[in-house]
Amino acid sequence: MLIMLSKSENAKLLDNLKAIIRTEVFITKDRERIASKKGGESNWLFDFRRVLLKPDVLKAISDVFLEKFGKEFPLQIGGIEVAAIPLITGVVMGLDRRGIQVNGFFIRKSRKKVGLLRMIEGNVTSDRIILVDDIINTGKSFFRQVEVIESLGKKVDAVFAILRFRDIDYYKYFHEKGIKVESLFSLDDFSDSLKVKNLVDKKEKPVPMPFKTEWCFKSEKPNYYYVVPKSAPIIDETKLYFGADNGNFWAIHQTDGSVAWKYRVGFHAKGKNIFSSPALYNNQLFFGAYDGNFYCLDKNTGKPQWIFMEADWIGSSPCIADNLGLVFVGLEFGLWKKQGGIVALDIHTGKKKWQYSMTEMVHSSPAYSSMHSMVIIGGNDNVVRAFDARSGTLRWEFKTQGAIKESLALSSKLVAFGSFDSYVYILEIETGKLVKAFKTGEPIYSTPLFFNDKLYVSSLDKILYCIDPLSGGVLWQFRTGGRVLASPIAIEGKIYIGSNDGRLYELDSESGKNTGFFQSVERITNAIAYNGKTRRFFVPTFANEIYCLTRKEDSN
Repeated sequence: MLIMLSKSENAKLLDNLKAIIRTEVFITKDRERIASKKGGESNWLFDFRRVLLKPDVLKAISDVFLEKFGKEFPLQIGGIEVAAIPLITGVVMGLDRRGIQVNGFFIRKSRKKVGLLRMIEGNVTSDRIILVDDIINTGKSFFRQVEVIESLGKKVDAVFAILRFRDIDYYKYFHEKGIKVESLFSLDDFSDSLKVKNLVDKKEKPVPMPFKTEWCFKSEKPNYYYVVPKSAPIIDETKLYFGADNGNFWAIHQTDGSVAWKYRVGFHAKGKNIFSSPALYNNQLFFGAYDGNFYCLDKNTGKPQWIFMEADWIGSSPCIADNLGLVFVGLEFGLWKKQGGIVALDIHTGKKKWQYSMTEMVHSSPAYSSMHSMVIIGGNDNVVRAFDARSGTLRWEFKTQGAIKESLALSSKLVAFGSFDSYVYILEIETGKLVKAFKTGEPIYSTPLFFNDKLYVSSLDKILYCIDPLSGGVLWQFRTGGRVLASPIAIEGKIYIGSNDGRLYELDSESGKNTGFFQSVERITNAIAYNGKTRRFFVPTFANEIYCLTRKEDSN
């Protein structure tokens, strides 16, 4: 028989926990220095980690957990590392001492890259699921956990936190999914005793999740080891095309995600197959692969039209000069003092028109300016080079202090790119002369975006920056929940950017305000694609998945 706490016992436990939160968990800046996400200092925080390994605290939490959920057994308890791990352990062991056995598991912040490749440690059973954490503020830390559980075909019954920051009505994401939001305390329980004003802006509204998933395509055997930009999708009127880690190049129907055709490339021993994002020209489809080949396929059938075979590896993505009848791509070689280069190929025959060799590998992708008849590419030798697109004559070069891994953004007068030295460089496109350089917090593994006279660039410091390209001044910046390798894209006046937290953010291009989001399970490391006619969004993850999304209001 399950023995519950009396009301007086439960009240005493809650009072004790409340006192511990006031005296030990709540920290103000006069006690300790508190660094903020923006690089400054915060006035206060709740640091539950300093008490969550204390036996008396864990025992008290397990006792009040029993009081709250005692009528809902059998159940299981899960949560995301780190704070949830002692909570799960303490509650599981505390209930076990009372003769109640419950299952526990925890969700990794990122999937293991080797071994069993698990996202979840422990087994998820068929019992109802309670997700736990120390704090629930906006609820973001729970969103991905819910998506992970739902990807297993299971449902979360409730989320539970020691302390809830917001009013219950705020948590619309959970309400829409039928998930209960439970907590031991809310901030209102401490409003008088803590004597700190404006702990949370009660007028702030939750960020909407305006998307619904129409379908999700998953290429088998993704390589989780390489957390980098991979083969981003490209679309035409009816199909979507991208390459995968298993060596398949896919053409899938946009309507339902079914396979139109697939093409298999050669084998590469290190698990790299197709990182190159495709390019389209009429009925021709171009991409490179780590088998060293550059492919031109018929986009309708997937049959090869020609194959260029002179490289050892190709991770670069092609760009097309349709007015010149050329396609450009970066090359990699295993040769001494010749490890990279760029080649210009005849778009119809694959015949080499010109080639330029470099001392280090080229992962970067070229960018073409028809206005200036110029193709520009970066390299692992820290140099960006501009060539006459027709002849291959070197026009200018610019040296940085870090490798340039991705492509470049071009406007009529400027070229912008990010480097592994953590700088965004803005140059005159005609001369390569430096206009401005802007320092971010970490290296840049993405392609900037010129849009409405502004420059948008993402960094591994988790931030998307909106920059005035002439002054180099920051107009706004938006912090995501993970490192950002994906490149921003503008769609109908909004900026869309994916992050390693598995979230696609929709931002107002003028203010940077977060106007919507979509939460996936895996990391988003590439730019998304969009069909303006059907208003469908195609969101890739580094696990070779494609989500097809529509806006909920569009389905009415």
